[in-house]
Amino acid sequence: MTVAKIVEISATSTKSFDDAIRCGLERADKTLKNVKSAWIKEQHVRLVDGDLEYQVNMLVTFVLED
Repeated sequence: MTVAKIVEISATSTKSFDDAIRCGLERADKTLKNVKSAWIKEQHVRLVDGDLEYQVNMLVTFVLED
């Protein structure tokens, strides 16, 4: 039997939404074991000192160990 857990994380990037997703998943994978997928819940763009900052809020699914 497989049991998974879902956590919500937020990640930002000055490059793109894709980069924010990639950075968020790479960081989650360092802390959580068995990361399997992510669902992008929200995307936001902010103007910070004249530059764009991309933010994603995502639900990350990982499988619990026995």
